[in-house]
Amino acid sequence: MNRKIVIAALVAAVVLGTGGVVVLTRVASNQANAAPLQNDPAKTAAVKKTNLADQQSLTGQLGFGADRALASRKSGTVTGLPKQGDVIEQGKPVFHADAKPVPLFYGSLPLFRDLEQGMSNGPDVKVVEENLAALGYKDFGAPDEKFTYYTATALKKWQKANGLEQTGKLGAGDVVVQSGAIRVSSLTAQLGAPAGGDLMKVTGTERAVTVELDQAKQRLAKQGEKVELSISGGKSTTGTITGITRTTGDPNQGSKPKIVLTISVDDPKAAEGVESGNVTALFTVSKKQNVLAVPIGALLALPEGGYAVVTDDGKTIPVTVGIFAKGQVEVQGEGLREGMTVVTTE
Repeated sequence: MNRKIVIAALVAAVVLGTGGVVVLTRVASNQANAAPLQNDPAKTAAVKKTNLADQQSLTGQLGFGADRALASRKSGTVTGLPKQGDVIEQGKPVFHADAKPVPLFYGSLPLFRDLEQGMSNGPDVKVVEENLAALGYKDFGAPDEKFTYYTATALKKWQKANGLEQTGKLGAGDVVVQSGAIRVSSLTAQLGAPAGGDLMKVTGTERAVTVELDQAKQRLAKQGEKVELSISGGKSTTGTITGITRTTGDPNQGSKPKIVLTISVDDPKAAEGVESGNVTALFTVSKKQNVLAVPIGALLALPEGGYAVVTDDGKTIPVTVGIFAKGQVEVQGEGLREGMTVVTTE
């Protein structure tokens, strides 16, 4: 009996940006009365010192970012609504209730109580004073958390300019507070509906890319991280992850939970003339500098577990693997050095 070397391919599921990794395992087998096997010449590759980046490419959509619901706490009846696509800026009406405007204020804190002179100090007061000052009503001086007589005076002037009753007070539902200007993406409410509750869905006003992720890829969802963007019909640029939202999915309709990323376009000129379309988003999860790397096909699965590479002179060197990137894998092992030649399938 002759001892033959049979090469079998083992596909290891490695979720690391470049997709599946094909690893080889060599199995010794005895075959009686078998004809000699004709083996193809072995392929080899040099161990290189290089820079690697663990990256994942996904397709997104260019638009204005993910929709979010806008709700009102105003009493009364809806008597006026904006149009889909309208952009609403600071001080302008978001909608009308009982024929009176409900304007937009900028801030990170919604109003959670009615405001009037003599109330306790709070950050909501500062939100109102900052908006009044930005709109030209500065009787109170520098904005702070104190609702004073001068705050009430400034508020009355603003109310008069907007055709509102000059009370010097502000109800929690008298304005809508958002982080900045908004763009109306769709309307939920209709004229004649109660003014309280969800009224519309809005986005930001800057161009942005929306990318949906499966839960298994949540490692890509990192606030503030940079993403390389290739805009169809535009040009390549970079973006910044500015929003992360999660959807629950609907098992009855077969939809799974998703992570929705909003990626701002760092250079708006890259999207000029492109209303909408597909965008390729390249996420970089990690980078390694000056590491030893071999083709993925050079990895061998060891019977006892782990991996190894085999040199062109037949020496097996156990290795520890690092990141995978563009068909290459980071490897470390005793005796492994740059320029060494190893057997590979690629």
